[in-house]
Amino acid sequence: QVQLVESGGGSVQAGGSLRLSCVASGYTFSSLSMGWFRQVEGKEREGVAFVYGGGTTDYSDSVKGRFTISTDNAKNMVYLQMNNLKPEDSGTYYCVADTSGRGDFKHWGQGTQVTVSS
Repeated sequence: QVQLVESGGGSVQAGGSLRLSCVASGYTFSSLSMGWFRQVEGKEREGVAFVYGGGTTDYSDSVKGRFTISTDNAKNMVYLQMNNLKPEDSGTYYCVADTSGRGDFKHWGQGTQVTVSS
């Protein structure tokens, strides 16, 4: 069973930056596809950024060019560097993992809150 623990959320003004971190355990990290979703109350959950086997990355259009996902296999960590933050980036960010290799992100962390003020 994969366990995921996020950290790094907080409050920042628009235009600022934050880096989210997530440590994974319970599975061979290099075999995982990893990603980040975000949830805003009253809105649908949004897949923000993903990194797949071989290092392929994918981003939602809303964050492309501003967010960067990366991993450190030696530390079992995945990061989300968020630059030029906007108020609409506010929400709860969840680290997710897929063990199937089919983009089925069944494993979720507890979430970390990001608040961007204008």
